[in-house]
Amino acid sequence: MASLVFAQRTCFGSTHASALTIARLKYGGGGDWYWGASAIPNMLKFLKENTNIPVNEEEVRVSVLDDDLFSYPFLFMTGHGNVKFTDQEVERLRNYLTHGGFLFANDSYGLKKAFFQEMKRVFPDNDLVELPFGHGIYHCYYDFPDGLPKIHKHDEKPPQGFAIFHEGRLVVFFVYESDIGDGWEDFQVHDDPPEKREAALKMGTNIITWALEN
Repeated sequence: MASLVFAQRTCFGSTHASALTIARLKYGGGGDWYWGASAIPNMLKFLKENTNIPVNEEEVRVSVLDDDLFSYPFLFMTGHGNVKFTDQEVERLRNYLTHGGFLFANDSYGLKKAFFQEMKRVFPDNDLVELPFGHGIYHCYYDFPDGLPKIHKHDEKPPQGFAIFHEGRLVVFFVYESDIGDGWEDFQVHDDPPEKREAALKMGTNIITWALEN
């Protein structure tokens, strides 16, 4: 496999060589946005050991209205249950996503309904559409010919990846019935077998690679 050339996109369209920081999105509505404390550090450690992407090995936590939101091109969102953005947050999140930002949302369980509702407020003219297995996000670093790996059973439905595009660029990716975020966590948290944790970390690498390079 060819070496990944890393260029971190700023939210204003320029690029600069810089260490990747994954920013965890804090949100209102009652959902547990803080779920999975070990997930991001483990994902960053995997990136450091298996790619040439320079990383900051600790997560940061940001809200949509924080002054430094635009310093982070990759947002990670997870949790169970409800999410609700204010009108001001809707406008700013749209601005962030249409100026180079990327939102990866991992449904830990029960997030889909509220997330779809809020994304319709952010992008009234764009729907979350299921990505076909042939999309590059499933093949850009590691190969997932059948799409997302199934990490947790949830409702025992097949995993699905939903996306929003803006001017041809994938700006929001929502993982449903897969829960790769839980697969990133320390093994004792969910007692996942090694092969499931590896699949989750490899899929995370694909998502991050795709977000930074496209």
